[in-house]
Amino acid sequence: MSGTGQARKIVEGLTEASFSSGFGNEHSSEAEPGALPHGRNSPQRAPLGLYAEQLSGSAFTEPRAHNRRSWLYRIRPSAAHPPFVRVDNGHIRTAPFTETVPDPNRLRWNPLPEPAPGTDWLAGLWTLGGNGDVTQRTGMAVHLYHANTSMTDRVFSDADGELLIVPEHGGLLLVTEFGLLPARPGEVALVPRGVRFRVELLDATARGYVCENYGQPFELPELGPIGANGLANARDFLAPVAAYEDVEQPVEVVNKFCGNLWAATYDHSPLDVVAWHGTHVPYVYDLHRFNVIGTISYDHPDPSVFTVLTSPSDTPGLAGVDFVVFAPRWLVGEDTFRPPYFHRNVMSEYMGLIEGAYDAKAEGFVPGGGSLHNMMSAHGPDRGTFDRASAAELKPQRIDDGLAFMFETRWPVTATAQAANADHLQMGYDDVWQGLQRHFRS
Repeated sequence: MSGTGQARKIVEGLTEASFSSGFGNEHSSEAEPGALPHGRNSPQRAPLGLYAEQLSGSAFTEPRAHNRRSWLYRIRPSAAHPPFVRVDNGHIRTAPFTETVPDPNRLRWNPLPEPAPGTDWLAGLWTLGGNGDVTQRTGMAVHLYHANTSMTDRVFSDADGELLIVPEHGGLLLVTEFGLLPARPGEVALVPRGVRFRVELLDATARGYVCENYGQPFELPELGPIGANGLANARDFLAPVAAYEDVEQPVEVVNKFCGNLWAATYDHSPLDVVAWHGTHVPYVYDLHRFNVIGTISYDHPDPSVFTVLTSPSDTPGLAGVDFVVFAPRWLVGEDTFRPPYFHRNVMSEYMGLIEGAYDAKAEGFVPGGGSLHNMMSAHGPDRGTFDRASAAELKPQRIDDGLAFMFETRWPVTATAQAANADHLQMGYDDVWQGLQRHFRS
């Protein structure tokens, strides 16, 4: 089991050949020659004495374009484990969120405080809020994390949903059943429902955000009139290649199931997949590769054009949750108020900041922090931003000193009690809009 220094050495040894590119592809990989069977998924005797096992992320009968499944060829089958028992949930909470009532007020938080010594990624997860019902596989949750030690002899899987991990400070090495995925600030990692993984730190501390998506798996948004190219390119999503652990020693396996954590101590590492193929796989994506689409005439485009991934709902065009990024870009709109406009939205918006500053908020919105603007809550640029943008010379302007993102969801986000009463909840957030003067002239 590796610590920070060992994790760094592992990541430094990874090359382009250490990944398989293409979101939604039918990937395949083997860590040992001949481990992957050909011509069939479950031969009478799997190669190299392995066990064949299917991991299904969708119903068998879902359309081919949406079907998610992978075949794993492992040293021991997942079924070989002792009973799971309930363990403490820590600061993790799950929908339905009933500790508080949905709040129409605009809320903003500073970054999480420093964690206690010995806090790994799982222990450092802290739920801000969410919506839906995990037992019905609808809705989402917003979590933050702050960790200062790697997970050691401990593995996690989430039966409740897929995890979109957004590092803000400090790199992570995700050691998964499928192989190794490093995720640094400016990148995101997507871990499908039920996939087991361990998080090792590449730096002394790590901090960031997590979207737990209970609903339909994330997919690339349709491009419509944009055409065949733009936004996030499928080839820029990287899946791992097979890398396995043959470890015969106690390993704690923690499973999140219907909102609660359950644990069992295995006598071996479950990250023992020697070969695999399929579509239910983890990915990492560099947000700086997002191909931003924007206006070249007038008006600020709707933020939907900044969508990286979307989880569709039963209503066409209405997402359970969208992941949106405000990446470096040019602003060239003529006779246009260029920052994001004043807005009331039927969707609810949680926004975080990875680096730099956000062009709609001059003060108070800092990396590691976040804001929540629930359904129909009025929001927009603060006074300082409005005054500067209203008077600015409209020459081409490059926005390259910030990387912000948004989890946008169809339902209001109910904050957890710990988030509603947190010491790092900013008081007086409404004040950023005070002083917006009357300019009306009849």
